[in-house]
Amino acid sequence: MSRVFLSGSMRGGRRLVETYRFIADVMLSEGVEVLSEHVARETVFDDERGMSEQEIFMRDVGGIQQCDCLVAEVSVHSIGVGYEICYAVGLEKPVLCVYERDSNVSAMVLGNKEVVAQSYNDLDELRQIVQGFVGSVESGEHVSKKVKNNG
Repeated sequence: MSRVFLSGSMRGGRRLVETYRFIADVMLSEGVEVLSEHVARETVFDDERGMSEQEIFMRDVGGIQQCDCLVAEVSVHSIGVGYEICYAVGLEKPVLCVYERDSNVSAMVLGNKEVVAQSYNDLDELRQIVQGFVGSVESGEHVSKKVKNNG
């Protein structure tokens, strides 16, 4: 079973929390362990209330160290998501960045050849992208490369 770190905006804005939940559910339905399922919970800020900034940082860095790959939703700008992506790339982890078509995504994501970046129009397309990426990591067929879906 693969272990995936799900990355999504927290303090940068939670407008896509339902999308994060959808991504987590897709991976869970495929038998994948989602190491950062807290990202997809509406109650995450209440859940983290007793944690220090350092505890949150260590939890997330530890999850990235343990994961087989990272899947990030990057439609909402977030310094934390960017940091997690960069950290995973530095550890040579496969990284998938998905974003709503027509989002203003950072060139630091789209220009990084070590990141697979794909836009999606709807949840069916998002499901296919996530399943394909996780499947390629599980099968050992994944090769880091930039993919930009402009269709």
